[in-house]
Amino acid sequence: MNAKDDDVKGYKRSIHESRKDIAGEHKLSDLGQLFFLITFLIIWGLDSFYFRFSTFLADYGYIYIRAPIAAILFIIAGFLAYKGLKQVFNEVRDSPAVIKTGVFAYSRHPIYFGSILVYVGWILLTMSLISLGYWVIIVIFYEYIATYEEKLLLKQFGKEYEDYKKQVPKWIPGTKFKKK
Repeated sequence: MNAKDDDVKGYKRSIHESRKDIAGEHKLSDLGQLFFLITFLIIWGLDSFYFRFSTFLADYGYIYIRAPIAAILFIIAGFLAYKGLKQVFNEVRDSPAVIKTGVFAYSRHPIYFGSILVYVGWILLTMSLISLGYWVIIVIFYEYIATYEEKLLLKQFGKEYEDYKKQVPKWIPGTKFKKK
């Protein structure tokens, strides 16, 4: 870690300030996620149902195939978010440690990954290419806040988190083989 990383400070909501087992997050994380959600829904809704600038691909793919796939993505996303949030905020760990069980055994950022999947589900429903372009910006945002939070976790847990990073992929489960 360099000197710049030492200046990284995690933001905690007031109800979690006293918890030493939570490293925190980027101060604009929640506001940024809300901003991108609202703006995505506006862009997606206007393009999908009103202007229809970029939804021509929907004519070539059957909705009865896309809708079940989107539904599966929504279910997976809900599961990841529910289980991840429950593990982080409902389980108080007496001595702070890296969470390596449950959904965190498969992805270092399952909650953010779930959020990304929700956007993919909406895009699949209407095949809005404008929404797909905006989704790329959203993924870049999630990559930024996830990387920031990893610096916080490295600062708090050091080698334990470094070893965890070597074993578990940042985003998509199964995309990184565990080293023996």
